[in-house]
Amino acid sequence: MIFEPRAADLDLVDVENALLRAALGDYSDEAAILLLITSGHWLPQLQHAGLITLDGNVDGEGLWAHIAWPDLDAAVRIGTVTGRSSDQQVLRAAASIADGHPVDLGDLATGLDRHALTLVLAAIAHAAGSHGQQAAVHGPDGVPGPGGRLPPLVAWPLPA
Repeated sequence: MIFEPRAADLDLVDVENALLRAALGDYSDEAAILLLITSGHWLPQLQHAGLITLDGNVDGEGLWAHIAWPDLDAAVRIGTVTGRSSDQQVLRAAASIADGHPVDLGDLATGLDRHALTLVLAAIAHAAGSHGQQAAVHGPDGVPGPGGRLPPLVAWPLPA
């Protein structure tokens, strides 16, 4: 009997890679996954709670994984996954960015500590594509042309 791999059976790095592989090219999905990875709090819990599913080797490059975004609210409400208030706001932001879960930005912002705020701002900038924007340069004739690549509006912080 052949068993399909489960996210709970993989190393965390393999789960992160599978999530990023599936999100690649969709800035909102990338931003939400990067937000959860850089926060360092949620992925192990989501992995062990069965809230991350594997799709197999979709593109021949390795496993793909997805987070069950619609199931997160219930998992937090019943205590399947837990975190400090700021951690919960990060999870709410990620779900909103990736899956359109409504979130009150005033509520969200006031519930974030400084580090979490930096992560959420970086995620919003990433979702908006600020990491891939180019400067407009005007030539001597005044015609705009592509310039150099701009840095992200808010960069992802380096790990501590």
